[in-house]
Amino acid sequence: MKKLLYIVLTLSAFQVQAQFGKSLFSKDPIINLENFDRQRIHWGYFLGFSNFDFKTDYKTPGNDIDVKGQTGFNVGLVGNLRLYEYIDLRFEPGLYYASRTLTYSQFNNDRDGLREVKATYINFPLLLKFSSLRTGNVRPFLVGGVSATLNLSSNSKSKDDNFQQKFRVKPWTQNYELGFGVDLYFEYFKFSPSIRGVFGFNDELIRDNDPNSPWTGNVQSMKTRALLINFTFH
Repeated sequence: MKKLLYIVLTLSAFQVQAQFGKSLFSKDPIINLENFDRQRIHWGYFLGFSNFDFKTDYKTPGNDIDVKGQTGFNVGLVGNLRLYEYIDLRFEPGLYYASRTLTYSQFNNDRDGLREVKATYINFPLLLKFSSLRTGNVRPFLVGGVSATLNLSSNSKSKDDNFQQKFRVKPWTQNYELGFGVDLYFEYFKFSPSIRGVFGFNDELIRDNDPNSPWTGNVQSMKTRALLINFTFH
């Protein structure tokens, strides 16, 4: 997945430089899509990559859980409502595929000590976008807001738990999101790469049936964290 990301970014850079570099980054560029941001409403879509993690707090020190996120893929739609000249309201529903590997240090075997937690998320973020003054065909921005996320792979209805190798989390979580990016205006479309962090509000772990479970008994809270890299086209 990392190699694929590198190839996509490299090809995109060459494409921009070859076809649009002169008009986009020159000292006196041709202004593309001059009235695009004056639209009351416009639409788009995004493709990207993500890395999901857990922020884990414990009741007592010791036997920490090592969480490693794997690079996942995301895709979704964008609806943009212009509120003021520099402020937009955005709704960006998306589908996110994620995977995490949890390692429990107190076990000596992989069967008990490893849990691969795969997730398919539907994310519903409502964001405010704060744009700077446009310079030529470039316009940086900040974005922030809240989101609700549905995990289609939560195992929340399963009666089995970690004693049967079933890791369970709650189906719905709430988050806040913060990020930044840049709008690049080309002749026929606007391209907006961005980076955003996702931080869960609530504990999403479902404890095992045994309150002294070695997998969940010492966990005070387990909250989602994620890094999103999106490439948006309007």
